[in-house]
Amino acid sequence: MKKLIILTMVFAITMFIFSCKKTEDAKTIVYTCQTCKTTPDAQAANDANSKGIYKGVMTGSSGTIMFSVLNGNTSITGTLVVDGVTVALTSTSVWVAGAAFTGVFTGTLSGSSVSITLSVNADGSNPRISALNITGHTGAIFVIVKETSAALLECFEGTYNTTRPETGVFNLIANRTLKVYTGNSLKLTGAGGAGGIFGGVLTATNQLQDGASGGIMGTLNGDVITGTFQDGNGRTVNISASRTW
Repeated sequence: MKKLIILTMVFAITMFIFSCKKTEDAKTIVYTCQTCKTTPDAQAANDANSKGIYKGVMTGSSGTIMFSVLNGNTSITGTLVVDGVTVALTSTSVWVAGAAFTGVFTGTLSGSSVSITLSVNADGSNPRISALNITGHTGAIFVIVKETSAALLECFEGTYNTTRPETGVFNLIANRTLKVYTGNSLKLTGAGGAGGIFGGVLTATNQLQDGASGGIMGTLNGDVITGTFQDGNGRTVNISASRTW
């Protein structure tokens, strides 16, 4: 009888320890983007011209975009992802050495045509969407950045909420090598403003320091961004985003 009691106690203790270990393991699980690149796609030969890789985030729904302009091949293509739906983009535009590049990219989203025009200075600076037609997303806003061969660009999609109350989309592009980020937010519900473009620097500990206020918005940890801060009116703002590209 005593032996049975002892065996029962040992079993119970073992199961308790195993259960605790599973709980601790679950707490340490951190989201990682399995499909995201870990090194730049951009070719070194294109770092100072308008060829190469351009990445961006979209608000007005939520999405990401990537353009590849003669990046080590003869193709000018793009990929748009809107609310999880992927659209292949093609272009017949011509690239001219030493000149600014304007490329018209087209594709199909849910049976409707998509047209997006990328404009870039001759040296690859100031990439921007100069014309846009996405059915169902007429208010879409893009933030576009050029990737270089020495600095991977990472795209994050997420949300924010405030004690105003207000909720919305919070998307950004991070450059961990140069320690900078830029993005866009868009209000979905609430009485606040419509959101807008923001940016700043990543501190030595990967905190997002806002370029306008100098305050800390959140922290980049692996492929996840989280944070809580006070806006200029003393309201609490919570942000959360995960890397999707």
